[in-house]
Order: sequence, then C-alpha cells, then structure tokens
Amino acid sequence: MQVETADASYLSIVSILGIVGFIAAVSIGSIAWYNSKRPTGWEGKERPDIVPEVEK
Repeated sequence: MQVETADASYLSIVSILGIVGFIAAVSIGSIAWYNSKRPTGWEGKERPDIVPEVEK
C-alpha cells in the first residue's frame, strides 16, 4: 500500500512540474518573440543599409 502512495505522489509532482515548466516556456518565449521585433530605441528608425531585408 505504501508503494502505491509513493508512486501517486511522484506522478503528481512530475505532472505539476511539467505544467509549470510549460507555462514558463510559453511565457518566456512570448516575451522573447515580442521583444525581437525591434531593439529598444529603434521602433521608429529606418533599417540600416547593411542589414538585409528578409522576405516573409
């Protein structure tokens, strides 16, 4: 009976860590994607001639 309780506890801890990790990865990825659009201070600036234009 004690083995079943330990397995259920381990499974719930692993599941909670997986869910929290997924939420953290999505949050950090969303922030990185949003910040990658333009560097800070360059929002209204023209693209430098050195930087190639990327087709979408």
